[in-house]
Amino acid sequence: MILFAEQILNGLQLGITLFLMSAGLTLVFGIMKVINLAHGSFYMIGAYVGATVTAASGSFLAGILAALGAAGISGMVVELIVLRELYQRDHLDQVLATFGLIFFFNELTRIIWGKQPLFMDVPTWLQGNIEIMAGLVYPVYRLFVIGVGCLTALLLWFLFSRTRLGMQIRAGASNRRMVSALGVNIKLLYTLVFGLGTLLAGLAGVMAGPIFAVESGMGESILILTFVVIVIGGIGSVKGAVIGALLVGLVDTLGRAFLPQLFRLFLSSSVADGVGASLASMSIYILMAAVLILRPKGLFPSHD
Repeated sequence: MILFAEQILNGLQLGITLFLMSAGLTLVFGIMKVINLAHGSFYMIGAYVGATVTAASGSFLAGILAALGAAGISGMVVELIVLRELYQRDHLDQVLATFGLIFFFNELTRIIWGKQPLFMDVPTWLQGNIEIMAGLVYPVYRLFVIGVGCLTALLLWFLFSRTRLGMQIRAGASNRRMVSALGVNIKLLYTLVFGLGTLLAGLAGVMAGPIFAVESGMGESILILTFVVIVIGGIGSVKGAVIGALLVGLVDTLGRAFLPQLFRLFLSSSVADGVGASLASMSIYILMAAVLILRPKGLFPSHD
């Protein structure tokens, strides 16, 4: 029971990280209709800048702010220079251009920081463990990541549901020409949306810094999971990103923790470990296939 509860929390922590990634990506695709394969690069930028500033200043909060600024500004620059030229083109051009950006940013990080991974220490005030219930001791930092993700989800809900900017963004997604005719600077609006999306990716990166190694190319593996989340949740839906991310995080974590043990009930240990590990790595894709069979547009498509 204690092990199960611990794995549930691990799944929530992974799900929150995936939500921060998928929320930005689903906004960009749902509103701007742009496929951005380079989204993971801004996750990497957030991790690198956060680790560097934290090490130089000794302040994790300064590292978070620097990561948010670096990822958001980098995203807006990319939107101005590259993506603005691709809005009227088909998705293949967008895929090729953003795929090229992955190589650009990977090489840029190697030039600036070198090939060796960086390691980010958990800040002193977030070190240690806390006893959640009898027998369940959990790292404070992972609970902090879960809390930051929940707060971010609330702020995004407030932005899109209760502010004028959110109203303009939703209107621009529905009818770009009409919103532009009403006097809204749609180009500036799209730049801000893309910057917000990359800022969220940078937040995910700096949050993951103390848990994973910070290295060139770290954004590609999480990008695959992010696309799975978006497909499951529904393209363009922040609500779908929340539910999809939590589902993927829980299924992936619980599968890796318990499937090998389940197969040991009727298979030898070596075979059970191999079969369990293989099925665990397939589990999220099986989940995605099941969701698409039942709801081809995802659980919460943006028009729902």
